[in-house]
Amino acid sequence: MNLPKILVALSSLAAILVLTLGVVAQPPGAAPPASQEPPRGPSGPMRLPMMTAVDADGNGELSAAEIAGAAQALKKLDADGDGKLSRAELRPQLAGRGRPGGRGPGGPGGPRPIEGARPDRFENEPQPKDDNERKILQGIEDILRNQGRRMNVPSADGRLLRLLAETIGAKRVVEFGTSNGISAIWMSLALRKTSGKLITHEIDPDTAAQARANFAAVGVADVVTVVEGDGHEKAADLQGPIDLVFIDADKEGYLDYYQKTLPLVRSGGLICAHNMSPRMASPDFVKAITTDPNVETVFYMEGGGMSVTLKK
Repeated sequence: MNLPKILVALSSLAAILVLTLGVVAQPPGAAPPASQEPPRGPSGPMRLPMMTAVDADGNGELSAAEIAGAAQALKKLDADGDGKLSRAELRPQLAGRGRPGGRGPGGPGGPRPIEGARPDRFENEPQPKDDNERKILQGIEDILRNQGRRMNVPSADGRLLRLLAETIGAKRVVEFGTSNGISAIWMSLALRKTSGKLITHEIDPDTAAQARANFAAVGVADVVTVVEGDGHEKAADLQGPIDLVFIDADKEGYLDYYQKTLPLVRSGGLICAHNMSPRMASPDFVKAITTDPNVETVFYMEGGGMSVTLKK
């Protein structure tokens, strides 16, 4: 999400929101009572993420002062300073915001949340088991803060990769698309437990060098081997059996990565692919992983979206 573009469009968005809320909230020609609240959906007022971020008093409207301060409000959400707002940066601002005027989720003086009500979603932070795991998790935070998110997986997807690798006892993992190493570091958390190794492919030499430095900084350089070059070509050097393949590279090349690694993946092994939203996924790849009776595929749409394919 590009921050400058957000700021350019924000004033227009604010006007549309206020006008829309006014039309829904009152009949034609009638002035709204002073105490009237914005229209509510099943669980609170109609709100959009950008509205929530800049609506300082939580009343469902944007005042002139809030519009004037929108740029500063959004900059405060940009925790890693990369000029963009990721889902991870937006999510804390959206959490805990409910009806305007309440206490806690609703602010002082308003209605409290209903006891026993179910949350819209469950979220939690990783819980390090020991000092080594704590160092790796802190290293991930440091890299994201100092280098930006770049093309890396969000935390939800990294945690899933770690969970899958550890669950299947992965000894040999292959990745296409290293970036500066975040996904590989997440999987290394599992490989520390399974005594496994990871081979990751990165086509850009400078990015590969930065990834190597990051692996050394968090203490997983002995787990990860970085292969520089075109992954489509380097795949010919791979040997099986492979327990887990993670594809997060050129989207049009997903089918080729899949076809070259599937014969090397053991029965019970996994092939995971990132950015599997309808907008970004390759139709040919989707067809291949959903119509072959030799595999079983599920789609996990948290984070950036991922397909998880089991080789039967």
